[in-house]
Amino acid sequence: MSEVAGLAEEESGAEGEEREPGVGSGILRVFGRQLKRFRVRAGLERAEFGSTTGYSVSTIAAYEQGRRVPPPKFIDQADEVLDAGGVLQEMKEEVARAQFPAFFRDAASLEAEAVEVWVYATQAVPGLLQTEEYMRAVFGMWRPLLDEETVEQRVAARLTRQHIFDRKPGALLSFVLDEAVLRRPLGGWGVMRGQLEHLMLVAEFRNVEVQVMPLDRDDNAGVDGPFTVLQRADGDQVAYLEAQGRSTMVSDRREVQGIVSRYGIVRAQALTPRESLAFVEKLLGEV
Repeated sequence: MSEVAGLAEEESGAEGEEREPGVGSGILRVFGRQLKRFRVRAGLERAEFGSTTGYSVSTIAAYEQGRRVPPPKFIDQADEVLDAGGVLQEMKEEVARAQFPAFFRDAASLEAEAVEVWVYATQAVPGLLQTEEYMRAVFGMWRPLLDEETVEQRVAARLTRQHIFDRKPGALLSFVLDEAVLRRPLGGWGVMRGQLEHLMLVAEFRNVEVQVMPLDRDDNAGVDGPFTVLQRADGDQVAYLEAQGRSTMVSDRREVQGIVSRYGIVRAQALTPRESLAFVEKLLGEV
């Protein structure tokens, strides 16, 4: 696996996120041990430390045991309150990566820095475009079932990814959604209505283009399935493919170029951005 690009379906919700929690392992355990060591050295009980930082005893315990991903704000507070000398803060970036499923962590890092992201989605609305309600509906459909703590962690991680819309300068984001994605009421029509309204809102951003691939097209270059292409500032491009819990990072230039060309054809075959907005608006009138 090399550095990656987009997230076709991490994007989605039918993405191939790892089936195992991932929380409580690796860097989270290391951070947790260090956090406890500094707390004990400072002579603070969990309740006292929690009161100082604004977190409950159970939350502090979860952080120390590596069962939950602490937010950057907490890490900064803890480092200062416990006089850790920057030791905890040095782990902040790696801890942040731990909120994502293991296979997706490199992709998430690259996505956060990408200057262009191109996504073709066929199963669910891409993660970057999902509403919180839609996310919860998607994660709630996983089999085997995800526990509530894992769902909350993944929802938070996906919302964090959406900070890409706040970047200055903003990345150029292009999405082509199969019509079936918009007609599949994951979570019910109430959730789907909110999702469609959100799509229309995001599509108005100057750096975002949303297109729809109609079901009645008799030619679709994306017939092989969803994919994402991510372009870095140096012009290098990487592709990301996913299916049934398997993910593939594609960095070979010739192979990536083929995927890039495919996306160009998909965009040409889909409705234009303006036609797509009209399509989503019409669909909203039907639900």
